[in-house]
Amino acid sequence: MMTDYRKRQLLNCRTGFAVLLASTSAPALLLGSTAAHAQDIAPPAATAEADSAAPAEEIVVTGSRIRRDPADETAPRIVVSEQEFADRGYTSAAEALNQITSNSPQLNQADGSGEQSGSGQQFPDLFGLGAGRTLTLVNGRRMVTSSSGLGDAQVDANIIPLGLLERVEVVQGGGAAVYGSDAIAGVVNYVLKDDFEGIELDAQNGISSRGDYHTYSLRGTIGTNFADGRGNIALDVGYAHSPLLRFTDRPLSALGRLTQSNPDDTGPDDGIPSVRELLDAHFWEFNGNGVIFNIPAPFPFALTGGGLQFAPDGGVTGFDPGTNVGIPFASGGDGFAYTDLVGLRTGVDRLTANAIGHYDLTDAITLRGEFLYANTKGTEIPQGQSRTILNNGTYAGPVVFTRNNPFLTADAIATLSAASPSFAAGAPLFLSKYFFDLTPDTQQTTETDTYRGLLALEGDFGLGDRDFYWSVSGSYARVEGESSYWEVDNAKYNNAINAVLSGGQIVCAINADADPSNDDAACAPINPFGFGNVSADAQQYVSVRAGMDYTNEQIDFLATLGGDIVELPAGMAKFSVAYEHRDEQATFTPKEANRLGLFGGGTMEEIQSGGYDTDEISAELLIPIISRDMAIPLVRSLELNAAGRYVDNSLAGGEEVWDLGARWEMFEGVTLRASRSRNFRAPTLTQLIAPSSTGLSNAGVDPCDADRINAGPNPDVRYANCLALFQANPGYGTGPDGANDGLSAEDRLAAFQDPAENFQRTMVTTGGNPDLRNEVSDTFTYGIVLQPYFIPGLTISADRIEIDLEDGLSAFTTEDFMAACYDNTDPDPAVCDAFTRLDVSDGISPGGTVVTGTTTTFNAGVVKYRGEIYAIDYVFAPEGLGDFHIGVNATHNTLLTTSVTGETFTRTDGTYFKPEWEGRFNLDWQKGPVRLSYQAYYLDKTLNGPDATIENNPNPVLDSNLTHSLSGQYQAGAFTLRGGVDNFTDEEPSYPRISYGDILGRRFWIGVNVKM
Repeated sequence: MMTDYRKRQLLNCRTGFAVLLASTSAPALLLGSTAAHAQDIAPPAATAEADSAAPAEEIVVTGSRIRRDPADETAPRIVVSEQEFADRGYTSAAEALNQITSNSPQLNQADGSGEQSGSGQQFPDLFGLGAGRTLTLVNGRRMVTSSSGLGDAQVDANIIPLGLLERVEVVQGGGAAVYGSDAIAGVVNYVLKDDFEGIELDAQNGISSRGDYHTYSLRGTIGTNFADGRGNIALDVGYAHSPLLRFTDRPLSALGRLTQSNPDDTGPDDGIPSVRELLDAHFWEFNGNGVIFNIPAPFPFALTGGGLQFAPDGGVTGFDPGTNVGIPFASGGDGFAYTDLVGLRTGVDRLTANAIGHYDLTDAITLRGEFLYANTKGTEIPQGQSRTILNNGTYAGPVVFTRNNPFLTADAIATLSAASPSFAAGAPLFLSKYFFDLTPDTQQTTETDTYRGLLALEGDFGLGDRDFYWSVSGSYARVEGESSYWEVDNAKYNNAINAVLSGGQIVCAINADADPSNDDAACAPINPFGFGNVSADAQQYVSVRAGMDYTNEQIDFLATLGGDIVELPAGMAKFSVAYEHRDEQATFTPKEANRLGLFGGGTMEEIQSGGYDTDEISAELLIPIISRDMAIPLVRSLELNAAGRYVDNSLAGGEEVWDLGARWEMFEGVTLRASRSRNFRAPTLTQLIAPSSTGLSNAGVDPCDADRINAGPNPDVRYANCLALFQANPGYGTGPDGANDGLSAEDRLAAFQDPAENFQRTMVTTGGNPDLRNEVSDTFTYGIVLQPYFIPGLTISADRIEIDLEDGLSAFTTEDFMAACYDNTDPDPAVCDAFTRLDVSDGISPGGTVVTGTTTTFNAGVVKYRGEIYAIDYVFAPEGLGDFHIGVNATHNTLLTTSVTGETFTRTDGTYFKPEWEGRFNLDWQKGPVRLSYQAYYLDKTLNGPDATIENNPNPVLDSNLTHSLSGQYQAGAFTLRGGVDNFTDEEPSYPRISYGDILGRRFWIGVNVKM
């Protein structure tokens, strides 16, 4: 009994050529099959012959808890092997996920819209359905959530230890009946090595052809058997670093491209885009030195002396506003470069430590343990300290100064007095500036510490002629996370910016006031003139740490029992049952500055915590109907499988999900398979109870803005809704000083420009939504697997995936609520109530400006996906020429559409979000100690956004994108040297999208592995 059991366990964690080649999803893109263990097996032809003579071992693979031949699956599965990581030089599991064609890469990269580049955490996102709809497992068991904010229940791929990672299994389409909530798009299971013996050291270093993007990784793994082979323990420690990148670091992103209203546009059918390209974009109203204005209004004539700014040293020099294209942008000039607004790529540092072990208590019972620690830190460049003319009247308005400011030099006073006689007489001027030095730095970090411990007992036993296997496991996992950045205490800033000369010293005015009760001994005055002139004391005085601490905890108990039920004419019927109890807790602790509202014009709720528990019962059944020895025409074999799960969630209530599947082998080498399932996702604690915060921000794209009115999934509906809005509100579209007052609603709408698109005009409330419901999906997959006996080593598969989801849990911003409101003929009132507009002009912004908004999770109607997955895996070994592997994987996305109300849909298939075709080609060759690999990755020609046309986009179509990578390895005894070139043709992303392709460009890497 022990011998067979141990064989199955070893095979489960050390899958070789026979198992992977048989995998019905055509394993993998990757050298997941033969090449993964080429040095440990017989040549492919011999192996294939042996496999045909002996049945494959039954093991547990992702997608079912029933032990079975992996070739008998009914759902498409991809396997990423350990060898693939070495071939491609991956230093994190996330890099491997990003190469799966059905996955939407999580790059932690800004897209050029002004949004930040991300936290550094990376999650699988199958079929573009959202990262929260792909379940992540480790050795078939759930992990604690890594994310916070409005995050889904996501597990950061950066925490996975590479030294003990055997493979990654990806089931595409469903899985909730077996594993529970979140398995809608599919399941990613990280399978760790079961037995590791020896010492392995690994190091890798990489750099781009531009001399930047220096990456490196180090790891060490040690393991040993003990107690005469009854036990094994292994430890792995690894560190990896990838740096932060700026927009100016790459040619395409350095273009500083954005779009502005096009004055040449005459209507929705003239073939002229409503927006035009602007390159070398700058905010002409401010920069890092400080632009000087006569009045607090962003008009060209308000520039002092026709155009003056402070030089870095505090002197006054000329200012070139560039080619003005309207507020706020210009092309060229000395204004703030758009490319400096945020970072291009988030830098990531990751430290992982993992210990695993097992001990055979008896010949049939094994004790297992898994212990994981990971520290990850993402560093990004957020939008910094803006004190500009564009935000006049708010806490972020311009610096007001007079000639009496003691930080002004005599030359500066003379120059400004000559340019502005009123300044010479004591009137103020206005400094519009983006501060880089008000705080110690402008970086934002997201750091997490993940702890997980698991103990399990598992074994097998026999009753008569039936075999059974069981497991009981308990785990505790905890994530301690922190998102932090520097902000400015507005009250202290107001003290420090008001400097005077007292006793020959420059001090804060409050300390020179006659009233000693106003004194603040810590106050240090701010020198706002020039660049980098704020003292360290002033920084220390005004700076406060902002952000949030959060804790996620998970306690999980899982018990399973499986085995044989009854011998049927076609074979043994098998079953698996499982009971799982899970307790999830989350705590959100805003920083004190957030809770007190010391910055940003708003406050955040106090500490908030909550939790839920869930009891889940599941069962699976595998029934053979026809076997190969029954000699039935066109039915070499036929089997059915079924799974069901009942979930009792203390917050979300009960849910029943199921899965039905069939596998029909028509004749040798031709197999049809299909599955139908109902899956669900429960709202997470973060989505339900995240504390509310209110702060000044921009509103995002306004559908009623003149630039956007002819866009969207249904422009006619959008225009009609916005027109009705302007007809009902005569103050909408009117500007300062009565501009547009008395015009028709049509004319006011045609001239309306919402400044809240680009400037901080909107008070946005962000937080959880306690009214969320479960989202439910129906999934249908069917496909064919070809393994022609006359071409040994070849597997071809094609599978159709159809997913229909209702009540989808979606992160909604103010922009999303506005689009949902105006792009539907009968919008949900709750959607339109999520934001408000300014009734009439306030003298700064026009009437109709969005002044309040909401960011939260929302049950957003309907999501539909349709597509196919294709795979070719071919392993062959011509006499004397070595071993070859060809892997082709492609995903054909034919529909990805979302609707809030079920009436109007926004399609993102055929766009850069999810192009029609994504493909990957691998060619690997090995002979003796030498191994060479080539990879090509293809993105199809596609639209530059939903409903992109020449009427609403100057570049409505993106060209296809193809990148190439090469690598090689040489084994010399215990040493394996490897190196490679990623994107060796230095292919840029398809213009103008910096995220549609590889923005990093050509990169070189070299590594060494030592095994002892």
